[in-house]
Amino acid sequence: MSWRDQVAVVTGAGRGLGRAAAKLLAQRGAAVCVDYAARADAADALVAEITAAGGRAIAAKADVADAGAVDAMVARAEKELGPVTILVNNAGVAWQATLDNYDPEAFDRMRRINVDGVIHATRAVAPSMRARRYGRIVNVSSIAAIGTALSGNAFYAATKAEVTILTKRFALELGPHGITVNAVAPGFVRTDMTQGGRGAADWAGTEKSMASRTMLGRIGEPEDIANAIAFLAAPESGWITAQLLTVDGGRIDYIGHA
Repeated sequence: MSWRDQVAVVTGAGRGLGRAAAKLLAQRGAAVCVDYAARADAADALVAEITAAGGRAIAAKADVADAGAVDAMVARAEKELGPVTILVNNAGVAWQATLDNYDPEAFDRMRRINVDGVIHATRAVAPSMRARRYGRIVNVSSIAAIGTALSGNAFYAATKAEVTILTKRFALELGPHGITVNAVAPGFVRTDMTQGGRGAADWAGTEKSMASRTMLGRIGEPEDIANAIAFLAAPESGWITAQLLTVDGGRIDYIGHA
């Protein structure tokens, strides 16, 4: 199967990592469903960019925490673009908290997006992939799930650790049907999410601090993660499954007992 035969659904694709992944998959030749929850303008702008370059794309609204909305989004993608062969579970939120300011309602919402969203989207595309005995599912986890030493990330890390183990379990379940399931664990990347709420001076300090924690001496760009996603989503990656690919510039600040 070539890239031109592919139809990809990328959740949370209106901005950041999802936008970069959707754009790159379209450049490779895949038709792309740009899922978004709130930013219709950003999703429409990406679709316009893809179609102007000769690609095929649609924007579809779905909060991944809502299973019914995800089912409807996938059904629309299959109706307008064709059977879904690639799923990128990218949609996610990151809220910092410690034991002292833990908010159970905020954590529940974060988990429903970060974890339940992966389950809902995977369940939505699995029947079609099983029927065709082909599929590429790439989940976006985080190096927080492995155990970086940044404070305030415990509960976010817990949701991403769930994504990582679900990746392995879903790979085991779906592998006999020709479907691969892998995950990418990004490090600190320049996105709207990481820059949100930081002024120019504050961001400069943050970037310098985070870059100093890497072997390569820089923070990541969305395209760094998109390249890893495209690698795992490629037709040629059919014998890679249940893997977690860390893309973090060589982070050196992991909690551990060496």
